[in-house]
Amino acid sequence: MSRFFVLPGDIYEDEHILYLQGEDKNHIKNVLRMRQGDELTACESSSGKEYSCQIEDFEETGVRCRIRFVKEADTELPSKVYLFQGLPKADKMELIIQKCIELGVYEIIPVKCARSVVKLTNDRADKKLVRWNQIAKGAAEQSRRTLIPQVTSPMDMKEALVYAGEHAVVSLVPYELCDARKMNETREIIRNLKPGEDIAVFIGPEGGFEESEIALCRENDVQPVTLGRRILRTETAGLTIMSWIMLSLEQK
Repeated sequence: MSRFFVLPGDIYEDEHILYLQGEDKNHIKNVLRMRQGDELTACESSSGKEYSCQIEDFEETGVRCRIRFVKEADTELPSKVYLFQGLPKADKMELIIQKCIELGVYEIIPVKCARSVVKLTNDRADKKLVRWNQIAKGAAEQSRRTLIPQVTSPMDMKEALVYAGEHAVVSLVPYELCDARKMNETREIIRNLKPGEDIAVFIGPEGGFEESEIALCRENDVQPVTLGRRILRTETAGLTIMSWIMLSLEQK
């Protein structure tokens, strides 16, 4: 069933009505070619409620839907995971955003690292940010999330570390020079993650982090961990550790 996000002001529970507006109206009518009587699901992020609806009418300002029933959704991880992703080349960022949102990430922060090849001007960064958040919205809808994870404006490494310190209890950085024989230690760290304790994960760009950046991480209580004996691409590393975190948190 098609899934959309709505704002609190679009919901009239006493009247059993909600409205889908803007781009959603066009998508429902002209892309999906839905009609009166078709069913869809609408989600309101702040409450985590899912509304099972039936289309009543296509009005000038939006699609009026009849609320059939409401349920409390349970698709979010019990901890917020902040992904600090070193800016990669080409379209890799789009893949990272899409797949990490499917795995439960709460927020994605692009980071301008020493080895980042991509250099975004303000104008280009603004356009990229719009595109990245469109992908985030689509991924959240597809994976039945109850919120749309945000992709923030890019930060430099020092800004990212301050942001992580303000939002996360546990901060990790997979590092290719971390001794792979310490996999048991990494496993124990992941296993000991507690629901409700927010987590920051730092992923380097192509070429990884410079040693000075890892030293800066250590100074800011970001713990290096290993992802095994093989070198993973930047678009693989985040997906790997997000999968481990998801597995650990959802079995508790």
